Amino acid sequence: MPAALWQRLQLKLPVIQAPMAGGATTPQLVSAVCEAGALGFLGAAMLSPEQIREDAARIRARTSQPFGINLFVLDDPAPDAAVLREALESLRPWHAELGLKPPTAPGRYCQPFDEQLQALIELRPAAASFTFGILTAQQMAELRAADILVIGTATNLAEGLAWMELGADAVCAQGREAGGHRGTFIGEQRESLRPMLSLVYELAQNLPVPVIAAGGIMNGRDMAAAMRHGAQACQLGTAFLRCPESGIPELWKLALARAKAGDTCLTRAFSGRYARGLSNRYIEDMARCQERLPDYPVTNALTGPLRAAALKAGRADMMSMWGGEGVAEARELPVAELIAQLLAEWQAAYR
Repeated sequence: MPAALWQRLQLKLPVIQAPMAGGATTPQLVSAVCEAGALGFLGAAMLSPEQIREDAARIRARTSQPFGINLFVLDDPAPDAAVLREALESLRPWHAELGLKPPTAPGRYCQPFDEQLQALIELRPAAASFTFGILTAQQMAELRAADILVIGTATNLAEGLAWMELGADAVCAQGREAGGHRGTFIGEQRESLRPMLSLVYELAQNLPVPVIAAGGIMNGRDMAAAMRHGAQACQLGTAFLRCPESGIPELWKLALARAKAGDTCLTRAFSGRYARGLSNRYIEDMARCQERLPDYPVTNALTGPLRAAALKAGRADMMSMWGGEGVAEARELPVAELIAQLLAEWQAAYR
């Protein structure tokens, strides 16, 4: 039989660290994951091209092992003026509560994807993954020419087939349990909330390319279950958030430590795209109007000052604290120890 995806990548175990954008995947975290025998991923969607180059250099200064870079496939939008005004008005009382000036629209809403992609291609990481959209044939050809393994994100079969037809090397099956943003780009986000094991099985049965399982995987037993359903590797995100190498704020880590099963929910109140995280007062209060907020990345940019001020003030009730359904099982361990435990648990699950 041909070698599984994780064996082709010369990993010690079939673990890929989820590319969590927004500061969680520091060069320290990515390099530690790589050194421990898994595949580390830089979540670069919110970084400028120059910041991507700088973080990649920091990773390579710490490890000679292969790593990956993830981007969101986005265009800078031009939101409807009336929708924008309503969104700014809904954020005004939250700004006032934190002592901020009334919210305003920024000059641009996201980093330039074309420039980010060119920086990624120049850097030639071992792998690149993409979510929120799909590449053009020309972009895929450029990645192929640079000998970069391409991973597309799918939340339903149609998306998996689209990535396969484009020529992706692997497809990441994002189950409903996953923390952070939904990657849906075909169909409605709320209609693409398949349980991870069910989605993995369907994609593995219908795609001739390797499938990576993502969503709610917290230990070696979860990994073994996903691989029995057809996955060739497992992508873990929430499992790494409490590691000291993780870049999330201590207030977020403390909230994760206190979290219980059932404490997460899906919301679009922070970003305009459904994402799973710890529920709080902001999410609950904004549920009444979240469907009218402009799509990502507009709302994500509008709430940036609010989220930054909430962190500075120690106000967890207004912070976005992403995490998957398995959040209660996250372990406070250095990366090397966590991966060693995952390996032992995974091997034990087959004995």
